[in-house]
Amino acid sequence: MDVQRLKSLLEAVRQGEVTVEGAVERLRRLPFEDLGFAKVDHHRGLRQGTPEVVFAPGKTRAQIVAIAGRLAAAGEAVVITRLAAADAVAIRRRIRGLRYSDAGRVAWLSRRRREPPLGRLLVVSAGTSDIPVAEEAAITAECAGCAVDRLFDVGVSGIHRLLENHEQLDRAHVIVVVAGMEGALPSVVGGLVSQPVIAVPTSIGYGASFGGLAALLAMLNTCAAGVTVVNIDNGFGAAMAAVRLLHQLGRAG
Repeated sequence: MDVQRLKSLLEAVRQGEVTVEGAVERLRRLPFEDLGFAKVDHHRGLRQGTPEVVFAPGKTRAQIVAIAGRLAAAGEAVVITRLAAADAVAIRRRIRGLRYSDAGRVAWLSRRRREPPLGRLLVVSAGTSDIPVAEEAAITAECAGCAVDRLFDVGVSGIHRLLENHEQLDRAHVIVVVAGMEGALPSVVGGLVSQPVIAVPTSIGYGASFGGLAALLAMLNTCAAGVTVVNIDNGFGAAMAAVRLLHQLGRAG
């Protein structure tokens, strides 16, 4: 349930197209639906503007199907992150229209395209190895109604690859920068642009990168003012931070 569907339901009641009892039945599962092992938050779209997202690790295939199925049955968008390819194949047989990205390990079912888009997000990756996290961010943002551009493999080992794409940097409203190794790319981007920059450290790197900790600390210590940092490999979190920024920019506009 989101604001637009709630308004449509209330308008249908006012026009006599839906009975009061019918409206109550549709609203009965608000604010959540208790499945025993999970409480599906149908109210999140009203509170935050985006529906609940399913984090797959630690859940059985049956649990993922049940949660995603209830979201789909309620007419909400479905996004499942960190979903294994084998599970995606099985789940797509159960939920018609579900799409899957091998690169981003994300499955999704979008109900409608937002027009106009919430805003323009640019997702930048330092290396090809960082693309899974970058794609998680890009797909999550697209499902939330953003127009998303991608700029991959433009890390500091060949900084000219980034500088040649200044037009893409300039037209974005928010930029998500994904980098492993020493995590320097967000500092470079943050020093070039005026837009909000959200940095995502990845676990890509050799031994002394400590699974992304070196990149995380480098990003936290950036000298580029105003760069925000999320957790290691958290493309989803970066996307949702960008979505919230874009929601507020839209209100201010």
